[in-house]
Order: sequence, then structure tokens, then C-alpha cells
Amino acid sequence: MTDTLFSRRHFLAGAAVASGAALAGCQTQTPPADAQLVSGPRRLGRGPLPVFGTADAAPLRDDGGEGPGIDWASSYAARSDGGFNLPAIPWEKVPEQFRRQIVSNTTGEGPGKLVVQTRNHYLFYTLPRGRAVRYGVGLGREGFEWSGTGYIKRKAAWPRWHPPEEMIAREPKLEEYRTTYNKATDTWEGGMDPGLYNPLGARAHYIFQGEVDTQYRLHGSPEWASIGKSVSSGCVRLINQDVIDLYNRVPEGTEVIVV
Repeated sequence: MTDTLFSRRHFLAGAAVASGAALAGCQTQTPPADAQLVSGPRRLGRGPLPVFGTADAAPLRDDGGEGPGIDWASSYAARSDGGFNLPAIPWEKVPEQFRRQIVSNTTGEGPGKLVVQTRNHYLFYTLPRGRAVRYGVGLGREGFEWSGTGYIKRKAAWPRWHPPEEMIAREPKLEEYRTTYNKATDTWEGGMDPGLYNPLGARAHYIFQGEVDTQYRLHGSPEWASIGKSVSSGCVRLINQDVIDLYNRVPEGTEVIVV
């Protein structure tokens, strides 16, 4: 696949475009009618990328995701992680196609890539031997869709959430989570503490183009019922148990392709 630009679908051609920070909210909410989306398009040069993630991801049956034998009860069981107790997911209520499973790699990409297939609400992590781990995801609602390429610049377990100023302006109750930059310590202060109801969930993967933060994330969410739907502010959300599995598989530097 050739390099592409991050772009918006269904966005008025020629409209003025504001800072991408407006999209970092990663919440389920209704966008304002005049929502302004990403800063100008940027192109990502491709360099050598790792193929394999870490080895401690949860084992999955390598049968293409067909037939009995996938232990979804264990995959989505309650678990303790990072000092937090994640509740079990009622996996029977999650459509089967959106449950984590190994499938044939139909993305056209080689091993070691993350491919978001927006039309089906799938995220693939491509593996050797023509396989891929497939996760169901929630995506951006109308006006917040995007496509293009980037890469995972960094990963975080139980990250802080920093709502952008535009979101605080729309929802004043978020003022307590405003982030400020401390020049003396060269750190950002504020935000929402990690936790079960933090919009970024148990893990976050930060998508960059070059050294520029796109403000998009692959992250966890306590809102398991949003998987398979387009309701977010542009980020790609996964069930918390799934994003932990993804975090354990995917190294920093992994290319992200959104189609």
C-alpha cells in the first residue's frame, strides 16, 4: 500500500481546518455542528518497522476463528490489572464478529501491521503465515471519520486523559481535568487520573506521523456496547480486555493503516 494522507470523509471541501487537538477527547458524545477537524494533511515516510510484538499476549486458537474452541469466557473474564479490577464483559452480547479471534489475513498487508477496516469496524494485527488477530472496534461518528497512515510512537498503560480545550468549552463540567504545561518542569499537569471510567481505558497507543502527534489513539473503553458502532470523537476504541491483548502484541514503531 502506498503512503496516503490522513484525510476526512464527508467533510466540506475547502473548509478551514483547526487543530487536531479538538479530536483527542475520545468520548461518546454529539459533535457541534461546526466541529473543525484535523490540522493540515501530513505525509508519513516509511522506514523499517518491527514484525513481532511481545510474547506474553493471551494465547488464541489459530483456527481462523471458525467453529467451537475459542474460549471467549476466559478472554473477557474479570481480571486485576495495574491495581484496577476490570469487570467481566458479557461477551454473549457482543456480536461474534467483534470478539477477539485469529482469522485469515485479508488485509493485503504483510506481518506486523495494524489495519483499521472502517467499513466493518475491524482492527487487524497481521501475523506471519497469513494470519491476523482481529478485534472489533468503535470508530468516529459522522464528521469525525478519517483515513490514512501513521505509526505507534508510544504506548501507555492506564494513561491519564487530557480533554482538549474545545471539548471543555462544549462541556464545562470537564474544567477540572484541564491540562496545563509547566515550563519549569517541562511536564503537562492535570487531566483525569487513570481508572475504570477514564475514556482512554486500560491502554492507549498514540498515533504519530513523523514526529507530529495526530491526536488519534487506539485505546480501551469501558463502553463495550459501543464496539461495532461509530460514536467516538475519532479515536479507535476497543474493549479493555482486547486493548490489553493488543498492547502486549504490538511494539512501538508499528505502522497503522486506516482504510
